[in-house]
Amino acid sequence: MVPVLRCYIALVFLLLSVSAASAACQGKEVTEGVYNAPLCIPAEAKRIVTLDPLITLGLLIELKAPVIATPYMGIQDAAVLDYLKHAKLVDLGNPREPSLERVAALKPDLIIGSSEAHAPIYEMISKIAPTVFLDHTDWKQYRRRLAEITGREGAADDELAAYEKRIADIRKRVRDKDVTVSTVRFAPGRFVVFVDGPAAYAPFSVLSEAGVTRSAYETVTDGTIVKRPDWEELANLDGDILLYVSASGFEDGPDDALEKEVTANPLWHLLPAVQNGRAYRVDRGPWQSFSGIASANRILDDIERYILADR
Repeated sequence: MVPVLRCYIALVFLLLSVSAASAACQGKEVTEGVYNAPLCIPAEAKRIVTLDPLITLGLLIELKAPVIATPYMGIQDAAVLDYLKHAKLVDLGNPREPSLERVAALKPDLIIGSSEAHAPIYEMISKIAPTVFLDHTDWKQYRRRLAEITGREGAADDELAAYEKRIADIRKRVRDKDVTVSTVRFAPGRFVVFVDGPAAYAPFSVLSEAGVTRSAYETVTDGTIVKRPDWEELANLDGDILLYVSASGFEDGPDDALEKEVTANPLWHLLPAVQNGRAYRVDRGPWQSFSGIASANRILDDIERYILADR
């Protein structure tokens, strides 16, 4: 009887503690999909800093959230960079090691980052302002979470609805095409293949949503995001069509030379799509620096240009 009573008392104290914590939050309480939940954040943030200059920043811009600073390093989309410079957002430097001094000086009321990338600095940066690090998830679910966190529910819904209508139309046409598509990124000394699966990176999630079938090697059922094949494994990219990105690093200057180096290798010419003249280079911007609905539409542009228009 005593152990049961102790368990009961412990449960009462736990419930009282949770209730007290909820009551103490004067803004919003976030309990799911974030690092170190539950979190208490402002009901409507006015000065937002994002440590992720890619999808988080892009979606916040589309949601018209009041972002005041982000790292510029790693941004490969010219339109996003133009926006940052026009809006005069403060540059926080390296996204992995953002300048905490600059963040503190800005006096933000909300800091947003990535659980995977920024968890090691959570304890330090969360002392500056309420801090939300979001877990990796499907980009549209991620967008919904950001909208809820920033009080921007309903923002840019017309753009999302137009995207949904367009992708439904493309999905029907892709189904009639009946082709398999492979993708690969060239990087210095290596290859990167973003797979189709439950944890697919956003551009490749768009491919899947559009009904594009990838090769067996590029399709997974677990949480894998990328594979890194060597030259021998590259033969597994046996799709009818091959889309490739040449991305040598943050700067795009050496990209053409990297492409020339890879495509001159005899092993490259053994790939079925290359042999049949159906290998196409796509822009690194939306494929490697995905930033929201605008990027998703550029992926659809490539589907229409290189898959639907392919012979």
